Amino acid sequence: MNSDVAGILDAAARGEFPPPDGSTTILPQPNGRDAGVLSFTAHSVVFLDEDPEWIRAELAAASTDPLVASMTPRFLSALMARTGRYVNTIDLMTVAGALPGEPEIALREIRDQGHPRVARALKYRDEVRVWAADGGVLILGRGVAGRMEAAVEVDADARHRGLGRALARAARQLTPDGVVWAQNSPGNARSVRAFQAAGYRPAGAEVLLVAR
Repeated sequence: MNSDVAGILDAAARGEFPPPDGSTTILPQPNGRDAGVLSFTAHSVVFLDEDPEWIRAELAAASTDPLVASMTPRFLSALMARTGRYVNTIDLMTVAGALPGEPEIALREIRDQGHPRVARALKYRDEVRVWAADGGVLILGRGVAGRMEAAVEVDADARHRGLGRALARAARQLTPDGVVWAQNSPGNARSVRAFQAAGYRPAGAEVLLVAR
């Protein structure tokens, strides 16, 4: 198995996942910003600059079932207390390959680094680019371990018209990499459906520990 977070994610994008053996891999953070937990089928990855023995002890205390321990509230609470970071939500990770051609919708790139949507994205990603469409926004940037990530926003009065799917598909055409990732809150069924309709496939789950 790969020995760093970027390698594990690159392999997962190719459909090559960690062994489903119920174990947890503990790795250092790829940088000072990115820390958290990845959950694949019967295998977890904790990437955090903390004592591995302490992490394993907290996993054991969190649950007797190693298949779920890394995503339990008890374990995540222990990580937050230890690091002073916070968790927003447990997200579904999806990934899709790049597509040729031009987006099917008109997009206007927002180059103002002070624009609210750009400024917010820069808290979580590098190399951020933002495009506006009539009724929505597409964001691309390098997030966890340098992977290219997409996020979309659709205005309330522009929903139910396929715009979210079109923006998610446009990300596949605009990504400078061979793949693009997205994180969706499982409860946001509309977003999950839009990305899956645009060809993104589930790869696992993740929790990010965000610095305050």
